[in-house]
Amino acid sequence: MPDQAPLFDERGTDSGEGMAHGEAPRESRKAGGNDPAGHRARLRKRLIEGGDEALADHEVIELLLMQAVPRRDMKPLARSLLQRFGSLAGVLQAAPRTLAAHPGMGEASAVALRIATVAATRLARQKVREAPVIGSWQALIDYLTIDMAHLTLERVRVLYLNAKNMLILDDLVGEGSIDEAAIHPREVIRRALDLGATALIIVHNHPSGSPEPSRADIDVTNRIAEAGRLLGVTVHDHVVIGREGHVSLRAKGLI
Repeated sequence: MPDQAPLFDERGTDSGEGMAHGEAPRESRKAGGNDPAGHRARLRKRLIEGGDEALADHEVIELLLMQAVPRRDMKPLARSLLQRFGSLAGVLQAAPRTLAAHPGMGEASAVALRIATVAATRLARQKVREAPVIGSWQALIDYLTIDMAHLTLERVRVLYLNAKNMLILDDLVGEGSIDEAAIHPREVIRRALDLGATALIIVHNHPSGSPEPSRADIDVTNRIAEAGRLLGVTVHDHVVIGREGHVSLRAKGLI
């Protein structure tokens, strides 16, 4: 049987930069002989005993990277990621290829960060599916923010709801600026009828960061709402998501 390839290349970026097996990282030896294993153990203990706010953002990234790179001081890399991407959310929602290409990173490190985002998104999505959307609005906003706030492309989604306002389908209907080239009112309502949906919520993101709706956002929403009224499908809202927050067109009186 051929030898199994090592999980991490001892000479590569995701390894201990070519250290001998079991040898302390060069950074730690220079820092007064600090014990890297002890540092990691202390971080883990603080997380377990101190709760969600026990760790700073760079320490959260450190712990995630430690799962991929067992014998390297990850603090400088964690801080450089925060500096580049601006926030913990920005790091975790960066494209995997972009993360892998960052100096000091690699595929295994990028996967260690990406899996945290995948888990958080699925948890938030499950919460949305378990209760009527209108009655658990914050859960919906949390899910959409995790999933869309840091996207670099604009995406348009329609959430189709049944008579109890439970989510039937979260449908990606287009990419690009929201106009009738990306979202067709009659097709949105036809899809609702095919699914047996009685209501829907339109969602899209603004890569610029600001969630303020444009004139096109408002016009398309009202065309869909008018088409829905004729066929018994209610447009509950249009939510715009950005890094700076979210805006509900319903709350602003624009529907």
